[in-house]
Amino acid sequence: MQIPASFDYVRASTVDDAISLLERHGPESRVVAGGHSLLPMMKLRLARPEWLIDINELFELDFVLRDANTLRVGAMTRHATLLESPDIARLFPIIADAERVIADPTVRNRGTIGGSLCQADPAEDLSTVCKVLQAEAVVRGPGGERVLSMNDFHKGPYETAVAYNELLVEVRFPIRPHSGSAYEKVERRVGDWAVVAAGAAVSLASDGTIDDVTIGLTAVGMEGTVTEAETLLRGHRPGEELFVAAGRIAALASDPVADQRGPIDYKRHLADELTRRVLRRAAARAGEAQEG
Repeated sequence: MQIPASFDYVRASTVDDAISLLERHGPESRVVAGGHSLLPMMKLRLARPEWLIDINELFELDFVLRDANTLRVGAMTRHATLLESPDIARLFPIIADAERVIADPTVRNRGTIGGSLCQADPAEDLSTVCKVLQAEAVVRGPGGERVLSMNDFHKGPYETAVAYNELLVEVRFPIRPHSGSAYEKVERRVGDWAVVAAGAAVSLASDGTIDDVTIGLTAVGMEGTVTEAETLLRGHRPGEELFVAAGRIAALASDPVADQRGPIDYKRHLADELTRRVLRRAAARAGEAQEG
């Protein structure tokens, strides 16, 4: 039987209250919302917080709002809400693609975007999605708010730039015209962590060439996006030959490890193939957005 170490529990009523509790109880306190990542780690005693601060009543952080050319998503927004949002499906189909393959309905009904990003698991889907979409994280603490790029927010596996007395409160996604995006994942069984996954976002210029593109890979040792492949694609018309070349570059840029999910060569093959697939779909969606 797996039993967590003893801990104390308190429920926060507002964001300011949560920050005050984090400040009071120090680095050995942890916030909990869905708890699907934290509680298993506690049962294995990989995490041993002295205090759990429940933030499930912070309804002020549960929102999806369009603000001019930015889509703002509260950190307490549940996966199910993201999957069901018509704004997200229209503006950022990559998020809907990813949400369909995250765990199962039970987890999606309770888990939050903030919890996923703060867990910073290398095989976690939304971290890659947010990097591909060039999202920004809004972090609030006793000294006020600061806005971080995803590269600055994620410091490495299971590590973020959020200090012990700070809280991720919002994620901001820039809305770009004539854009499309896509995500695809290979998993051992439905709802599992990725063996490999890939995401891409493509913006088209008025002449149909690729104005901007980002490509991200999940679970293959990539900290940022595949910049060499992105450089290759910009300024050219979308096409299969171009996507094949980008896939090869992505495979070479990946740095997977052999484990129970597969050997290195297999994972590199998936990085290649999935990159091609998401580029095809993202480019097609961008073309539809341009025509609309």
